[in-house]
Amino acid sequence: MNTQRGNSAQASIGELALRLVAADTDGWTPEGVKAAGAELGWVWKEGAHGPVLVTGRAAGDACPRPVGEYEKRYVHGESYVEIAVPLATPAPDAAAQAAAFRAAKDEVTAVLGDPSVMGSHGDMGPFYASEPDWGAPFLRWRGRANTLELRAGKAGPELVLQPTDPAENWFWRQGVGEEHSISGFFGSNRDEANIGLGFPGGWTARSWETVTRSLGDFLGALPAEATALGVRFAMPFYGRNSRSAPLLFEVVCGDRLSIGCFVPDDVDAAALGWGTVAEHPRTASVFADDDPKWRVDAGGPGEPKGRALAEMLVATARAAGVSEPTDLIVGGEACYVDGYSLTFYGLGLPTG
Repeated sequence: MNTQRGNSAQASIGELALRLVAADTDGWTPEGVKAAGAELGWVWKEGAHGPVLVTGRAAGDACPRPVGEYEKRYVHGESYVEIAVPLATPAPDAAAQAAAFRAAKDEVTAVLGDPSVMGSHGDMGPFYASEPDWGAPFLRWRGRANTLELRAGKAGPELVLQPTDPAENWFWRQGVGEEHSISGFFGSNRDEANIGLGFPGGWTARSWETVTRSLGDFLGALPAEATALGVRFAMPFYGRNSRSAPLLFEVVCGDRLSIGCFVPDDVDAAALGWGTVAEHPRTASVFADDDPKWRVDAGGPGEPKGRALAEMLVATARAAGVSEPTDLIVGGEACYVDGYSLTFYGLGLPTG
């Protein structure tokens, strides 16, 4: 074993991260996972819903995930696909959950450095797991054999030790081209740890209803996820018409979501739901007072009404002459965030 024997019940999040990264699961065999837990000072227990590692930590016990029906296609001899350790149990609202995730991120980054991968699972995590309603941010410190992930759990942030190949194999195989086959977004940096990292193909929205759903899911969670990850998004959307592809929207999101609208003068933006800086004064720190004239302040974590915002953007795009979903284009500038190259899989929109 590589870890130092001893109980980690009182270990800080950073210390726990170091110990998990050093853990030896012996190829994720049953014996190896039990031994890794013992090295951490945890006690194996068979629970009503599967095995549990009793940690003594205030946030709860760790949960090893055995290979079952949804995992077996993606493993190569592993008996388990993760050990998930809860870190905190904040209030269930989006702001509290995002803040707890960000605090955990800061502690882990302080000892392990910047994660090599960051993103959001959207509404479907690895092996078809459901995700929290407020958002599904994740960060990964990728290793050749094992990867440490900080993710949004059902009750709060979790540190998850996992064999690298199964989760990546699952993700890669979702690139089948069907609508909503991949959700969320995925970003990687130039860390050497990402050598050999594979990327699945995406999917394309075939109807405006699909665009409305995917865009609504994305915008509704964006302030919470941006806050949790500690990043700022600046996303231009272009609308291709019969003559050109002008800028239509600018989505800007850190701890609040602001959207600017650049529609032609013959489109009644006010009737479509857009306001000015007088109606949305918080946007004054994001956009100039009259450029764009039309904008909306959608709020912070948990506040955006994703479906309503998406309906407004789709109606505006169509009023501006965008006839097909494939003509609503995410600007390529949006794909570079704080040193990470992102793919917005869950939108189902072209990038250019």
